[in-house]
Amino acid sequence: MVFAKPLAELIAELEKLPGVGPKSAQRLAYHLLKQTDHEVLRLAESISTAKRSLRFCDECQNITESAVCDICRDPRRDRSVICIVGEARDIAAIERLHEFKGKYHVLHGLLSPMDGIGPEQIRVRELVLRLQTSDVSELIVATNPTIEGDATALYLAKLLKPSGIKITRLAQGMAVGGELDYADAATLLSALSFRREM
Repeated sequence: MVFAKPLAELIAELEKLPGVGPKSAQRLAYHLLKQTDHEVLRLAESISTAKRSLRFCDECQNITESAVCDICRDPRRDRSVICIVGEARDIAAIERLHEFKGKYHVLHGLLSPMDGIGPEQIRVRELVLRLQTSDVSELIVATNPTIEGDATALYLAKLLKPSGIKITRLAQGMAVGGELDYADAATLLSALSFRREM
């Protein structure tokens, strides 16, 4: 099928989104074309506003509007426990449980040598610097139970073990190859509760 050039360009841009293949990109493009000008402009403006006004938290690397995110500013949170996650969206999955009372650190990716992603491409340096200036007793590595998540967890454990900080990993409940943001609350709570030391 041949698309008009503007439509083909829209489909090509939509295909760049994670989880959007050629068919989904076509459906989304046709959906957008059916929307009113006002609806399309509102979507474009919300994307532009988010891109302009959001940044990484100076402390945990979460996505925020201010220099320090709400979780890091919350005095009720336990500063001695840091949960390390691969992506900012993973924080929402854990926060839904209303059980974890510590802080977070977002890596913004996982190690994947095949894709050219090493420690320099994710927020490991920021974590190491943070640990030098804070009194942390436990790090919970809550990366997805995938090859990349496991490789990242092992790398972090080896790197940080000499610091003497207790390092644990989510355990029971999470299926190998699963992703945190798709886990139901009971599964995630079990994994958090029965984490194991690395």
